[in-house]
Amino acid sequence: MQKYLFKNIQVVNEGKIKIADVLTNGERIERIDSSIDAKGNAIEIDGTGKHLFPGVIDDQVHFREPGLTHKATIYTESKAAIAGGVTSFMEMPNTLPNALTADLLEEKYKIAAATSLANYSFFMGTSNTNAEEVLKMNARKRDVCGVKIFMGASTGNMLVDSHTALDKVFSESEMLIATHCEDERIIKANYERIKAAKGELSASDHPLIRDEEACFESSLTAIQFAKKYNSRLHILHISTEKELQLFSNMLPLKDKRITTEVCVHHLHFTADDYEQLGYKIKCNPAIKAPHNKAALWEALLDDRLDIIATDHAPHTWEEKQGSYEHAHAGLPLVQHPLLLMLHYYNEGKISLEKIAEKMSHAVADCFEIEQRGYIREGYFADLVVVDTNAKSTVSKGNILYKCGWSPLEGFSFPATIEKTFVNGNMVYGNEVWNESVKGSRLLFDRK
Repeated sequence: MQKYLFKNIQVVNEGKIKIADVLTNGERIERIDSSIDAKGNAIEIDGTGKHLFPGVIDDQVHFREPGLTHKATIYTESKAAIAGGVTSFMEMPNTLPNALTADLLEEKYKIAAATSLANYSFFMGTSNTNAEEVLKMNARKRDVCGVKIFMGASTGNMLVDSHTALDKVFSESEMLIATHCEDERIIKANYERIKAAKGELSASDHPLIRDEEACFESSLTAIQFAKKYNSRLHILHISTEKELQLFSNMLPLKDKRITTEVCVHHLHFTADDYEQLGYKIKCNPAIKAPHNKAALWEALLDDRLDIIATDHAPHTWEEKQGSYEHAHAGLPLVQHPLLLMLHYYNEGKISLEKIAEKMSHAVADCFEIEQRGYIREGYFADLVVVDTNAKSTVSKGNILYKCGWSPLEGFSFPATIEKTFVNGNMVYGNEVWNESVKGSRLLFDRK
């Protein structure tokens, strides 16, 4: 088993930054100390001036396989993730066919086992008619990340607007329930009103159609179901100031029954950016007016919002063009979330310790992931070496997404992802790849 020794590196972990040596042995972190002598039995990495982060865990991605592989594959997007310091991901069920049965879900795990460079888990999908199949996941607490409910329009048969179906899943599921919250009735009414008034719609109409009220009403409904049955609810991609009144920071994360996620694009872009970027930043829920971004940052820093994710959702360049109705919703982002947060660290907006908390520690705690998300002795060696003094710029030549584009093209970060380790293997190091060892299935420490 390969050993690595990080010497004199600034370890960002559990609310502190300290200079230490870190020794890995095979898949695990063996020792963390002020000075370690491996007696020549480890590959030594000089960490002077560098930072060591726990691998980012992204709890919401769309890697498009099976069925939509013209957009992306688990292999291509996991490779992009690794280049960005994302060592584990949880992928959504709106592939084709939709992952609405245990057998279809397991097919995705098989693909990932053969091709994913990062660690992986997959959500079980919910429809108006598959509640009994969803409840089979109660026996899968250890090896499935959760159940996903789209309470707004989605691919195929995955819009769940039946209160009978919602009631059954919330009342009987023992799994974490993750929700996409937008009220379809409000969205349709807004669309018809604005379409009638304007005729041809533009990208800037998107946050008016999928507005704050649509998000608030749907999130409120999900919370009402969760509180009724004491369900474990996780609301994805909060995008509005109004929704924040629904959440609290009065309990530590491990004691919360209702948790939240914010995505990097809602922390970075605003509706003012539609003029320049157009449909490049069309996504659901929509990027909205600037006051929402300001409120999301405040809630993230005071812990009303629990974790940061990407909702990575690639489409081909052609699919992002054309009319409002044709341009697909979704942004490719999984290669750059850590770098984007390091940009905001450089701007004085967030600390390095808070970045590690919201992108690694809190995700592991929220989903009860077994022995990941922290730099601890005995934990899996999912590690990222960052050079905060080396700038990097997003360009066509270094984008790894299969779709080949990014809404961040031309943006310069103040830092560089230098090396990424998955289960102790240096998969990426200074633009050199080792793809010989694949990632592992995430396991969950649930009672």
